Amino acid sequence: MIHGIIAIYVREMLILRRRLTRQIPSWSISPFLYLTAFSYAVGQGVEIAGHTYMEFLIPGLIAMSSMTQAFAIASEINIARFYWHIFEEFQASPISKVSYVGGEVLAGMTRAMLSILVIMALGFLFGVRLNYGLAFFIALLLNSFVFASLAVALAMVVKSHADQSMLNSFIITPMAFLGGTFFPIDRLPAWAGAVLNLLPLTHASKIIRAACLNEPLSIFSYFLLLAIGILFFFIAVRCVEKAKD
Repeated sequence: MIHGIIAIYVREMLILRRRLTRQIPSWSISPFLYLTAFSYAVGQGVEIAGHTYMEFLIPGLIAMSSMTQAFAIASEINIARFYWHIFEEFQASPISKVSYVGGEVLAGMTRAMLSILVIMALGFLFGVRLNYGLAFFIALLLNSFVFASLAVALAMVVKSHADQSMLNSFIITPMAFLGGTFFPIDRLPAWAGAVLNLLPLTHASKIIRAACLNEPLSIFSYFLLLAIGILFFFIAVRCVEKAKD
């Protein structure tokens, strides 16, 4: 099984390596625009729970970017399915379904981690100093695990590349803006906060921000993300089993 995971992972990493010179600018532009806009429009003199808005914003951008880049592995899977027909070769090979999902999930997590390094560098250039310790990286890995697993599951369900874009619009984009990334959800009405607390990104934003700002950590959020990630992983395995050529 390990060899199968490595084979899938290495393939995705070879593709990423060829695109890396284009990927890094694409990973940089949105965070740079957010940081530039908010640093001048909002960041000056605004405090949230004793921290500057920029200190609040960067962990939110990290949570959001780790989600979007981990979920982006779905697009790579669908290109392989619909255009290159490589998924058919995986189905005919002795690679197990668990190995296939594991390799793709690891590839999505790697994409997420690399994109976060770009945001960390941008934060340093903007003069924001945060704590990037072990708790931060564990939260980051759990968040990327959740959304990479979800990406593999949904990639097996969609019937066309256009359907994948629709999933991004209805699932990822709303979560990116409502998951505690740009504003504290406790400032919303109680019913809205209760709904948003059901989103995994809300818990990821909470613990990533707490780790960055040396605040008390929610152990419940860590275990919740782990449980959701494991659930999505096994759903992804089941979806791969049901996927047809």
